[in-house]
Amino acid sequence: MEIARVVGTVVSTRKDELIKGFKLLTLEALNPEDLTPKGLKLVGVDIVDAGIGDIVLIVRGSSARTASGLKNRPVDTSIVAIIDEIIMGDKTIYRKN
Repeated sequence: MEIARVVGTVVSTRKDELIKGFKLLTLEALNPEDLTPKGLKLVGVDIVDAGIGDIVLIVRGSSARTASGLKNRPVDTSIVAIIDEIIMGDKTIYRKN
């Protein structure tokens, strides 16, 4: 699993039948220690109703297809959680407002 920030949306009127009805979001992968960008941009299928600016938990590769409702679909990145708080040791790295 990885941490990412939702930075935008993807609109596609024509797509594979197996991903119709799923919301697609653009993501920026983040370093978990300080939430700085890793420089990696992704498109993910949203199954948790995330929005722009949210810090989310993502899974990639074959794990992305094991998320709820995505079995056997052409998906490489899935958003599986919206993060409320990240704590490392005694330091709070992130807390959702």
